This record gives sequence, C-alpha cells and structure tokens, in this order.
Amino acid sequence: MKKWVYEFAEGNANMRELLGGKGANLAEMTNLGLPIPNGFTVTTEACTDYYNQGKAISQEIIDQIFEALAKLEVKQGKKFGDPNDPLLVSVRSGARASMPGMMDTILNLGLNDISVEGFAQKTGNPRFAYDSYRRFIQMFSDVVMEMSKTFFEGILDSIKQAKGAKYDTDLTAEDLKEVIAKYKAIYAEKMGAEFPQDPKVQLMEAVKAVFRSWDNPRAIVYRRMNDIPGDWGTAVNVQAMVFGNMGNTSGTGVAFTRDPSTGEKGIFGEYLINAQGEDVVAGIRTPQPISKLAEDLPQCYEQFMEIAERLENHYRDMQDMEFTIQEGRLFFLQTRNGKRTAPAAIKIACDLVDEGKITPEEAVLRIEAKSLDQLLHPTFVAQALKNGEVIGQALPASPGAAAGKVYFSAEEAKEAHEERGEAVVLVRLETSPEDIEGMHAAEGILTVRGGMTSHAAVVARGMGTCCVSGCGDISIDEEAKVFSLGGYTFHEGDEISLDGSTGKIYKGLIETQDASVGGDFGRIMAWADEFRRLRVRTNADTPADTANAVRLGAEGIGLCRTEHMFFDPERIPKIRKMILSDTAEQREAALNELLPFQKGDFKAMYTALDGRPMTVRYLDPPLHEFVPTDPEDIKALAEDMGMTPEQVQQKCDDLHEFNPMMGHRGCRLAVTYPEIAKMQTRAVMEAAIEVQEETGKTITPEIMIPLVGDKKELKYVKDVVVAVAEQVKAEKNSDMQYHIGTMIEIPRAALMADEIAEEAEFFSFGTNDLTQMTFGFSRDDAGKFLDSYYSSKIYESDPFARLDQNGVGQLIQLAAQKGKATRPDIKLGICGEHGGDPSSVAFCHKVGLNYVSCSPFRVPIARLAAAQAAIEDK
Repeated sequence: MKKWVYEFAEGNANMRELLGGKGANLAEMTNLGLPIPNGFTVTTEACTDYYNQGKAISQEIIDQIFEALAKLEVKQGKKFGDPNDPLLVSVRSGARASMPGMMDTILNLGLNDISVEGFAQKTGNPRFAYDSYRRFIQMFSDVVMEMSKTFFEGILDSIKQAKGAKYDTDLTAEDLKEVIAKYKAIYAEKMGAEFPQDPKVQLMEAVKAVFRSWDNPRAIVYRRMNDIPGDWGTAVNVQAMVFGNMGNTSGTGVAFTRDPSTGEKGIFGEYLINAQGEDVVAGIRTPQPISKLAEDLPQCYEQFMEIAERLENHYRDMQDMEFTIQEGRLFFLQTRNGKRTAPAAIKIACDLVDEGKITPEEAVLRIEAKSLDQLLHPTFVAQALKNGEVIGQALPASPGAAAGKVYFSAEEAKEAHEERGEAVVLVRLETSPEDIEGMHAAEGILTVRGGMTSHAAVVARGMGTCCVSGCGDISIDEEAKVFSLGGYTFHEGDEISLDGSTGKIYKGLIETQDASVGGDFGRIMAWADEFRRLRVRTNADTPADTANAVRLGAEGIGLCRTEHMFFDPERIPKIRKMILSDTAEQREAALNELLPFQKGDFKAMYTALDGRPMTVRYLDPPLHEFVPTDPEDIKALAEDMGMTPEQVQQKCDDLHEFNPMMGHRGCRLAVTYPEIAKMQTRAVMEAAIEVQEETGKTITPEIMIPLVGDKKELKYVKDVVVAVAEQVKAEKNSDMQYHIGTMIEIPRAALMADEIAEEAEFFSFGTNDLTQMTFGFSRDDAGKFLDSYYSSKIYESDPFARLDQNGVGQLIQLAAQKGKATRPDIKLGICGEHGGDPSSVAFCHKVGLNYVSCSPFRVPIARLAAAQAAIEDK
C-alpha cells in the first residue's frame, strides 16, 4: 500500500518534493530535537491524486489521515472531539517552493459548541476558549467555505464599537459569545446549513480546501510569475495547536536571522503578546520588535536566540521562523529559507562565503536571477527629494522609490496600469493574497495596517516592488476611494510618492532615477562571469542603451533593430518618401538622404561598444508601419513629393496587408527593393571602417538578414550585401572582415537549417516571431485569450515570456544541430525577449548556444542565470 501520510519524525529536509518545504523542515526540526508541536504531513502526491480523482480524496488516504491522527492523540494525551479536553489542530499548506501568502491556514480546528465549554473549563480561561472558537469559525468559513471575510470583520467591528473596545483583546468572554452567535447566524444564512460540529468533517473539509487552494486564481498567478509547475501540488500539515492567545505570558511572532531588506546579520522580527499567528502576518495589530521579548519573557527570548542561531548554522542560510509562546513555553511552528530583497540576497550570500559557511558557487546559486531586477529599480533624484514634502512615515517594508496615482483596489490598479499605462500606487487598509495582480501592476504599495512581515511586505519584497506598511496615521475609506494623511486628503487619481527604504510618504510626484550597483553585486557578478559558459549580449538601438548595457556587463549587441532609428521626426519623412517612390532611382535618392543618419547611428554605437561586437539586423517591419495616418502628415508628404493628398492616401492604402506580420517584411523587402539592403550595408561598413581607424579597435561587422525561410532567399540578399561591402572596402582601402548570418524565426528555416548554414555564418534565434509562428498566435493579441488557457490548465505560462521548450525549443535544438552539421564553427545565439528569462537562458546553455541577447536591464539576470545553468550542469 502506498504511503500518503508521514508523521514529522518519519521525514527529513531532503523530502521536499514529497512533504513540501514546510513539512520537510518540520520533520528536520523534529529530528534535531527542537520544540516543535507534534503532527503529520499529507503528501504532495495526495494532492495530485485528489485532482486525478476529479477533486476527491480516496478512502485509502482518508484512512491514513485518521491513523496518523490517532497516533497524535496518544502523543498529546487528548482526544479529537472530546467534549471536556479536545485535541485541537492547525491545518496548513506547504508546497515544495515557498509561496508566501498564496495558500490558506486554519487554526483551532476541532472546536464546536460543546467542546468550547469543556475547553474553557479545562484551561480555566473562558475568554481564550471563546476567542479561539470565533477565530476558527471565521477561518473555516473563509478558507474552506469561501465566504467573504468582510461579513465577519463587520460583525467584530460593530461589537467592538458597541463595547468601546479598541482591540480584539479588549472583548470579554461574554462579548465573544455574542460574536460567535452572530458568526454562526451569518454562516447559516449564507451557506443554508448550520456550522459543522463534527471535528472529523471539519478536518477533511480543511484538507480538501488546502488542496483546492493550490489551484485558486492567486496561486496560479503566483506560479506563473515564479515559474512554478502546476503539477507539483501542495502538501498539508496537520499539527497539534499551541496557543499564543492564552494571556500575557503567551504570544506569537515571526523572525528572520538576518534583515530580509538589507541582509544585515542579527535577529530581525516582531511579535504580539496574547495573539495567534495570523494576527502578525495579517497585520491586524501593529507588533513589537523582537528585542522587547527580552523584557517581556527573558527565558523564552534566550531560548529563541539560541535556536535561531542553531537553525541558521544547520541550513547555512538566513531563516524565516514562526514561533508561538504558550504560557511561557516556546514552540517553533516552522522555519524556511527566508524571502529577501535582491540587495539582501547578495549581501547574505557574500557574508556567508566570508563566514566560511558556503562556497562562491553556492553563493551564485543562492540568488534568484529574476530578483536582480530589484537592484536596477529606481531611487529618488536627490535634488527633487530635497523639495519633497513628507506627509507621513511608516515601516520601510520593501526598498525602492515609487511615484504615481493613488488607487484603492487591485482591480482598478491593474486596469489603470495595463489599459491606460499609468504609474500606480496601491493604497490599502491591508493587502491580502487576492490583491496579487494589483500589487504586481503597482509601482509602490502603501498599507495602513501590518508590520515588516505582513502579507504586503513579504510579497512586495519578493516582487521587488517598493512598499511602505503599517501607516496607522492614515484615515482611509476604501469604498469612497479617499484617504487623509498629514493634513491632506487624497482621492483616486491623486499623486503620491513612496520611499520603501526609509518608509517616508511624500505629497505629489518626485522624480526617480535608475539605481546604481556596487560592491557585493560586483563580487557576485565576477563569480558568475567566472562560472558561466554562455556569453551575454544586449538588444540595443541607441548609443545610450548601448552604454547602459555595457555598464551592466553586456559583451556586445546581439540585436540592433535598424528600423527603430527611422522613427525620429527628422528621418520619418525621408523613409516615407522612399516607400512611396515609384522607381528604383527615386528610392535610391530618398535612401541617400537617410544614409548619413544611419551611418551616424552606427558610428555612435560602435564607439560606445569600444571594440565589442554588434549584430545589425536589416529592416524588418512591414512598410505600412512607417506611412502617415494623420491628414496633416499626408498633406505635407504630398507637397514634398509633388503628389496630391489623395494619391498619397491611395499608396498608403495599397500597402495595407491582411496579416502584416506574415506579409511583406524582413528579407522580403530586400528581395523586392535591393536598394534598401545596399544603403544599410554602405552605412554599416563605412561606419565600422571609420570607427576602427579613429579608435584603433578591431571591428568585425555582423550583418543579419531577417525572416529567411530558404537558402536561395538568403543567397539573393547576401549577394547584394557582399557586392556593396566589397565596394566600400575598395573605396576605403580596407581589409575589414565581416560576417553575414540570419535570424531563425520561421519554423521552415529551423527545418532547413542545414541548407541555410551553407550561406549563413551565424544563426540568431528570433524567438518572439518563432514562438508566434510555431503557435500560430499573434503576440499582440494572444494576451486577450491566454488567461482562459491558464485557468483551464492548457498552458501554465505565457510562451512569449518563458520559452516553450517542448515545441519552440525543439525547433531551436534541431536548427542548432543541423547548422553545426553543415558548418561546425557556426555561431548560435538568441535575441528574442526570452534572452533575459532565467529558465530560457538555462535551456540555451543546455542546447549549446554561444550567447543570449536581452534588453539592457536584464543583462545581469542573464549573466547570473547562465552561471547557475553552468554550475548545475556540473
């Protein structure tokens, strides 16, 4: 019989895939002899089986759960459902990858109308017993039955108001009985049934709810953002309850062994006396710093510090720990490698190397490549900040600077950002996992409640989004879309700025600037460059982008899109004249006007590259993208060309295509109008020869012909290029070498790569178009329907963001093999957006490409991902 359930003592830290991260760590801590409440884990395989059985738990799994529960009863000396002294448990999820705030927790499970009275008598603390029951009803209703929390929050707030109570802890046992009665009444009204009284039913419904939560919309979004496969499933941890809400010698807290924002060594955390775990994480009351525990409960503090150090030394990494103190006795509820900001991750990794705990290779593997985005996020311009008016200050929960328009709901924040392109600051009483997409859309997040370990803080740090939390001075009305702070009132659409590094809140917009990187970042990058095999280039079309990418470690340009150079107001009329010309002579005359601009651009790029290589892609987009649509522009162009506006309009209309992305573009333009390729070749070669003479740096131009699908097509354009290149060399008395290659972006080109390699000296995989044509998706329109594919589990991720390794990847692998068979020294690279995606970079390493090319700010991500791929390959 298969084993679906493991007691904590039966597992260890290496069983993450089966027991999930939380279960594996609870097992490890149990085996280390630490004070862990007893319990058991239902495996991730049981979750997968639940979905395979059409969302049902098999009888075999149910039997094993109750066998484990019986053993837990023996250990605890209490019976589940006992009316006088009931065993109560918590039910928590735990996937193998940490998903903070994504999954749901239920505490105090096992209480009912009868056992709560026995529990009150047994503990001699009626207030605590009824507080535990009301929390259980609220959590069970929310997590298991999916009733809105607002029903319960409304009841609690109205009773607190009626009793003149500021905090939950001010309510008496009698007050809490009133709360429970109202909770049960609203439950019966909304659910059409009484609140379940059988603890066994409660437990199985809770287990099912955890399995269901693996597939709730926010979990799916989080997985898509963090490349977590949907078939991993989550484990369920059932653990004997310990209570932090038993009075002033009890409490609960969250702590890190190093500061998760800065990486500084030393315990960083907070706790609440007389509270349960969700109070700290949800930020319902603003907690005390952990150092205050030394005054409140000195023995617990000493024991806590000793265990925290032991855990960090054991796991050789910064730990994120949850603990509860029950009547002066300390218990650890979980530990995990803590989520941290990118600056903290880099500092911690370097410090751990210096402390002799890990190797440089391990340090490189410890940093999530995607998280480097955070390091490159903006800060405020110092001069602008001097004039900023501070209207409040709260906790600096996640670093960076943000300025934007205020929105009060996740939906409105997302809409403003995605549909209107606005910079958004999300302002909430407190965030919850449902807000994930709005948080993702926001430049910054501001919350009224919550500490440094609240949901908003943890999730914002993970995303690299600026966050200021726990600003209790704010008076907010989310329904009316208004808040006031520092003597000012702000409505939806008003502008504020946040400093996530200091916690300061400013009135109006303050100018931001890009971050600069230093010391420890340089060490990590130097190690990464030492370990990686893949080269990293950038996609850049301007000298400024080029210089920025070089500063961030780019080793050249893998894609210079020449068409981007034509949209300048001074140049666009000239390209339009070329497009609307009737003869080759007219076209050449218009192109000769463009030649100095194109050559000047290339000279500036080659100068900025300082001897590094550049792959120049010839004109790619369909010509209709350049023609005027505004009547004034049409009129001006008509006058310039001696035509009527009607004639110009007709020519523009004639260029219209039903499917332009598969139309007259790329090399097809050069086949029809070879003079375009001639002008671009002259511009590249003249620029390269002149910069080489001026700087003394050797330059070898790389000319890339786009959208090739056939060897003869490439040869036709290549012959044009070679003729002009040789002519320019003769004119300038130069012996410059140059290479001609192609983009592989049509599936047919991948299939014919052995023939195409007879003419091409290099391949660059244009994965944006290759993905588009392999899937038959328009990349501009796919976003409209891909959400349905995610929710229906057809696809897990956006194929334009993360390379489809099974389909598109197979074409890349095939083309690479075929190209090398014909030309063993062929150079292979990738220049689509996938070049900066860590999982796609790992794939490029695996299939033997020479380089990846990505946007400038993703260059450090690609460098680190390439190193991680090489280390893991060992």
